[in-house]
Amino acid sequence: MAQILLLHSAYGLRPAVHAAADRLRAAGHQVHLPDLYDGRLFETVEEGMAYREEVGTDELLRRAVSAAAPLLTPGTRLVYAGFSLGGALAQNLALADEQALALLLLHGTSDVRDEASTEIPVQLHVAEPDPFETEDWLNAWYLRMRKAGADVEVHRYRGAGHLFTDPELPDYDAEAAERTWAVALDFLREVERG
Repeated sequence: MAQILLLHSAYGLRPAVHAAADRLRAAGHQVHLPDLYDGRLFETVEEGMAYREEVGTDELLRRAVSAAAPLLTPGTRLVYAGFSLGGALAQNLALADEQALALLLLHGTSDVRDEASTEIPVQLHVAEPDPFETEDWLNAWYLRMRKAGADVEVHRYRGAGHLFTDPELPDYDAEAAERTWAVALDFLREVERG
């Protein structure tokens, strides 16, 4: 059983995030779902991004750190995971946690500092093309993560929309979503085994 901190996208803690947590729990994992938006949900990406800008990335990262802190007990190794914006935040947390077990990114990444160093396994699921995760960005991200020491897998889904795992959004792609979860659950089983 992995302990997973799962962070939501700029839309907020939507039903799809709860459904993802339920899927992970059904596979035997313990999942923690902080609400970084204090209950606010958004219908469009523009509204969600506007709220993200209003709150500020530093404040959202502080909230994510506060959510992770009680879970970081001696001997506990977290899997950091997130959707889009949540993936970017999860990446920052994982790279700062020397005891991190793994990083599961769904639809989003963050910049990688030059001094970053990690040996964790990382799995990214992303649409191809994706307006928020362009080809040039992803290539540079991959090279920086590898330089930092991460063991990186990238899974691309041609023709899917950005948040293709959320059935309530226009981006939804049922086939890509099911493939994502099958691959992600295999990844989590592997990292548990060590």
